[in-house]
Amino acid sequence: MLGPWLHDWRRPQGRRCSFWATQLMAEALATLLRPRYLDLLVSSPALPLPVGSCSPEPEPLERFGRRFPLAPGRCLEEYGAFYVGGSEASTDLDLDPDLSRLLLGWAPGQPFFTCCPDTGQTQDEGVRAGRLRARRHYLVERARDARVVGLLAGTLGVARHREALSHLRNLAQAAGKRSYVLALGRPTPPKLANFPEMDVFVLLACPLGALAPQPSGGFFRPVLAPCELEAACNPAWPPSGLAPYLTHYADLLPGSPFHVPLPPPDSELWDTPDVSLITGELRPPPVWKPSNDPGCLALTLRPQLELAESSPAASFLSSRSWQGLQPRLGQTPATGAVSGRRGIAIAYEDEGGS
Repeated sequence: MLGPWLHDWRRPQGRRCSFWATQLMAEALATLLRPRYLDLLVSSPALPLPVGSCSPEPEPLERFGRRFPLAPGRCLEEYGAFYVGGSEASTDLDLDPDLSRLLLGWAPGQPFFTCCPDTGQTQDEGVRAGRLRARRHYLVERARDARVVGLLAGTLGVARHREALSHLRNLAQAAGKRSYVLALGRPTPPKLANFPEMDVFVLLACPLGALAPQPSGGFFRPVLAPCELEAACNPAWPPSGLAPYLTHYADLLPGSPFHVPLPPPDSELWDTPDVSLITGELRPPPVWKPSNDPGCLALTLRPQLELAESSPAASFLSSRSWQGLQPRLGQTPATGAVSGRRGIAIAYEDEGGS
């Protein structure tokens, strides 16, 4: 059945192909499958709509960075999945961000198959989905053990990103963790290695800009999604296996059907004993602070009866053995520029051959 469609799919190989051309190929495949599957959905990436374009009514469901035109009264958990993508040159499909989002978020009880257009081979992805979910549970445990969290501002132009940053900072503060906001552009291992004090990083980005699952040894510290930090810091969040996997940070904010507010400070959920599955140690209950507590603007009294501004960042910096370069303005004599060493670090020109 897929033979003629695969022949047409391979034909445009070797030249650039836009998303809309790929969407036409997906519609052609749906035409072949509709006689056998009467209730068939064709999803598309959740790209921003052009300015002035008329949005379809009703609006399609947006999940996992894709749009699904569901019929009224139907839910996505009732459908199986057939993913067409990848290439023969792909060595590890676990690193495909689009496929990883779908495998993590799709209903575990529904079948999920993939098809490689280059070879025409199909595969059941149940084992790969279980491996990705186990990796996600490990990241949640790492976030629960973390004391310092780095919030990576991966987007500054998507709606409600400031509100999402504030929400994640309140989460970390409620769980007794320190958080720092870092704007580094696209995260890379060399960039994040400059912050060894961070135990975990949380990338705040749109679903299409999130990182794929990284291979072991890729980053110095693990990079999490916002929903994984929510699962680690919010005791009212549903347990693993029942909680949905949310790829858009807006789903965690108030007004979303998936939003779960933090319990009040006197709730028994904060005092529930918790044991780390990584270290085997008992985690102490967090010291809950209200979100309106200024925290870093508190004034402390020095022994010299001087008032000074106290902040977690300043106290942590003062405890480090190296605190950066000292300017020493006016204390260093001015000298003329001299020629430095030439060559590479392994063999400079002024060094003799070994």
